[in-house]
Amino acid sequence: MTDDAILAEFRASEALLEGHFLLSSGRHSAHYLQCARVLMNAERAGNLARAMVQRIPRDLRAEVEVVVSPAMGGLIIGHEVGRAMEKDAIFLERPEGTFHLRRGFRLESGQKVLMVEDVVTTGLSSREAIAAVGREGGEVIAECALVDRSNGSVDLGVPFFPLLGLSFPSYAEDEVPDELAAIPVTKPGSRK
Repeated sequence: MTDDAILAEFRASEALLEGHFLLSSGRHSAHYLQCARVLMNAERAGNLARAMVQRIPRDLRAEVEVVVSPAMGGLIIGHEVGRAMEKDAIFLERPEGTFHLRRGFRLESGQKVLMVEDVVTTGLSSREAIAAVGREGGEVIAECALVDRSNGSVDLGVPFFPLLGLSFPSYAEDEVPDELAAIPVTKPGSRK
């Protein structure tokens, strides 16, 4: 899939929003990618997942033993990546603020993990999820995501393979431009 085709999928599903958004990272932006909307169609989600998997080098794909994603945002795309790779897909949750496995999910010691996210901006959630996999006994060998909002600057400590890179600006609380601050803020993400 080309970048234009991927963006067309986001636009067609009304997943590319404009306004004033407080991102899960704590930063503000005039653009928000509501990946749940682009993933609500199973065929489209499967197509995007297969395209993501193709971005990962073949030798690295061969090492992956299980797919892990952080709930909520990464859950659907993680499942679809697992299907595309013919691997189990499990997810991390943070009901008390720290990611961990629940629902009987577990990782074997040293098990090779592909982390799957929907959107990466600062990489905070990804780094937290990668650390949780380590605490659970697994080893994240790479991460893929639908969208990299970091403009290629994020460092996750593992190879990172986004399907699409976007450079929508985001701002710290004290850097929000006046024209954005004039718009009521919406917090659509999953982090409280």
